[in-house]
Amino acid sequence: MTDKPTTKPGAEKTLTREERLAAALRENLRRRKTQSREREDTADSPASDGE
Repeated sequence: MTDKPTTKPGAEKTLTREERLAAALRENLRRRKTQSREREDTADSPASDGE
């Protein structure tokens, strides 16, 4: 029975960093998907020829 922590010192900092990186990756993916959808919408819409 020891009172020593089972994790390494600084592990909480690493976990927080990993969580921030994961959140940044998710946000980046959402942004890229949105941009891709917008590009598809503009490519699919017929261009006005002025007729």
